[in-house]
Amino acid sequence: MKIGVDIRVLMDKNYSGISEYTANLLSEIKRQNDAKREQSNSEANPDLAPNEYKLFYNSYHNLEDRLGKWRSDNFSLVSTHWPNKIFNYFLEKILAYPKLDKVLNGVNLFWSPHFNFSSFSKNKSLKKIITVHDLSFLRYPEFFSRRKNFWHKALNVKKILKESDRIIAVSNNTKNDLVEVLNINPDKIKVIYSGNNLIKREISLAEKEELLNRFKLSGRLILYLGNVEPRKNVKGLIESYNNLRAKNPEFKDLKLVLAGAKAWKNKEIFKSYNNSEFKDDIYFLGYISKSDKEILYSISSVFVYPSYYEGFGFPVLEAMVYGLPVICSNISSLPEIVADAAMTINPYNNSEIETSLKLVLSDEKLRSLYIARGHEREKLFSWKKTASEYIEEFKKLCQ
Repeated sequence: MKIGVDIRVLMDKNYSGISEYTANLLSEIKRQNDAKREQSNSEANPDLAPNEYKLFYNSYHNLEDRLGKWRSDNFSLVSTHWPNKIFNYFLEKILAYPKLDKVLNGVNLFWSPHFNFSSFSKNKSLKKIITVHDLSFLRYPEFFSRRKNFWHKALNVKKILKESDRIIAVSNNTKNDLVEVLNINPDKIKVIYSGNNLIKREISLAEKEELLNRFKLSGRLILYLGNVEPRKNVKGLIESYNNLRAKNPEFKDLKLVLAGAKAWKNKEIFKSYNNSEFKDDIYFLGYISKSDKEILYSISSVFVYPSYYEGFGFPVLEAMVYGLPVICSNISSLPEIVADAAMTINPYNNSEIETSLKLVLSDEKLRSLYIARGHEREKLFSWKKTASEYIEEFKKLCQ
């Protein structure tokens, strides 16, 4: 079976969210495919022949140093070399050229891990499968910049989904949104949960001290990890932290650490920060590496994720891997992912965030309860399981 994969989400140097999802899932698919090839060779059994994966990207620049690692016996890279704006808005959007299945010299199935501008030949045997992570841009367009909303509108998401043979939703919440917002037939949608991005590693005292010194951190840390944008409710978290500190002098050593790239429409967020009497104890770290992320999880006292909407929510599971008690929103997909392993709050109610922080930081029995539940919960999500379910869907669709 020949499978085309759109890896344009992997062109960025720094991975997060959907790019991290695609990289981790593709790595596991590649591992399982390589194992199948070795078994086929050792047993000389053609029925065990691995799939052939053709990975497509477009870039005016040479990205071989970044993407070359995907090459192997059954994985090949195919690219076009247009400037991306010309490729997306003119060639694909207006001219419907080039046909990606023809660029890949023929495939049985084409998998898109995210929405993108794509066109295909009128080949009835070609199957198309797409992964949908969330519909936040349709549920809450006010959370996005004009540029982002223009991009989403130009994509014509409903048309893409209509032309897809199968839709993978990363949670039941995303599946419900597809049905409710876009009137997609639920029988066309398969829910496959994501894996957990992190496996706990031993972190040395020297690593911890280096990070603390580099970012000038000390004391107990409240950690948030994600983009600094309105949908993530960073403003509400800052205000809740302010109230907690103002009312509770015993928390004078408590710092708020916000790790993640500055995204869009964050003027009000930084206004809240600048107006805070505790601004010297609030730290914006920007985008951080995987290693720094792991160290932060290991040295923090609590992880807070008060987002207004998530399609899945990787950070809550990552925090559980490192034994952090988790506080997160009680809406969208988050209750589905954490079950009873996190303290859930109404993100529209800052007093709930404040009260939950005080409880988790003060009550050792409660902390231990959520840490233990978190360890059990995060074990249920693995890329091995996710990849196996994807491969089975590829097989079913082509049959």
